[in-house]
Amino acid sequence: MNGEFVDEKDARISVFDHGLLYGDGVFEGLRSYGGRIFKLEEHVERLYRSAQAISLKIPVSHKKMHGIICDTVRENNLKDSYIRVVVTRGIGDLGLDPRKCPKPSIFVIASKIQLYPEEYYEKGLTVVTVATRRNLTESLDPAIKSLNYLNNILAKIEATNAGAMEGLLLNKEGYVAECTGENVFVVYGNVLATPPVSSGALPGVTRGVVITLTREMGFKVDERNLTRYDLYNADECFLTGTAAEIIPVSTLDGRIIGSGVAGPRTVEIRAAFRKLALEDGYPVYS
Repeated sequence: MNGEFVDEKDARISVFDHGLLYGDGVFEGLRSYGGRIFKLEEHVERLYRSAQAISLKIPVSHKKMHGIICDTVRENNLKDSYIRVVVTRGIGDLGLDPRKCPKPSIFVIASKIQLYPEEYYEKGLTVVTVATRRNLTESLDPAIKSLNYLNNILAKIEATNAGAMEGLLLNKEGYVAECTGENVFVVYGNVLATPPVSSGALPGVTRGVVITLTREMGFKVDERNLTRYDLYNADECFLTGTAAEIIPVSTLDGRIIGSGVAGPRTVEIRAAFRKLALEDGYPVYS
């Protein structure tokens, strides 16, 4: 926290921090595999792009941030970990004015995460379309990975109340944006389709890896607007995200997708992704 290693119980933030008061800040989630942080540069670059978009100047360089993240993983003696990097506007007063916050707060958490039990990577997730729409780009651009995640949380609540494991968010035009914490892909034979970022999807790092990886594997990847009809009639559907990695969808709104379990293409893509994640990455312990 702000340059010092502290135990979890001693990690405290001021009640006047605008990240807490107003969700004024940005964050990133990263993974390490076997002591290597996967796509470290891409995640840090997105963190700084998000900060730039909300006029938040992070007071350390990209290179210094790389070191902070690696040091935190090393301090916790972790090989396989989930890492959360948070930069808030900092301590201010009870007004909104960001100029009253002279110094941003930076903290990094290195821990573990398991969003879904392993069995769901074989049997797939149940997903429902939620009533909550994706934030308008002109109101709060979903490309900004900000601390204000209520849009996603409200969607998650709806999905949970409906007895589903995930919720599908549509944009104002009714096209698929993403799920509450993951990007969406559908498979038609040897073709993959995924919503463009302009539809309201976060430009996910795992999404980008999957697009590049599957093109190298011989798939045709099409970034285009998708409707629920497209998902209902897909051969396979899967979600991507740093925490979830690649996980299949078995049903959407009660419709069985493909075979109703992880399809062969999804299994193939997940295996290729795992192989890449274990072989690639920024070494923490070298």
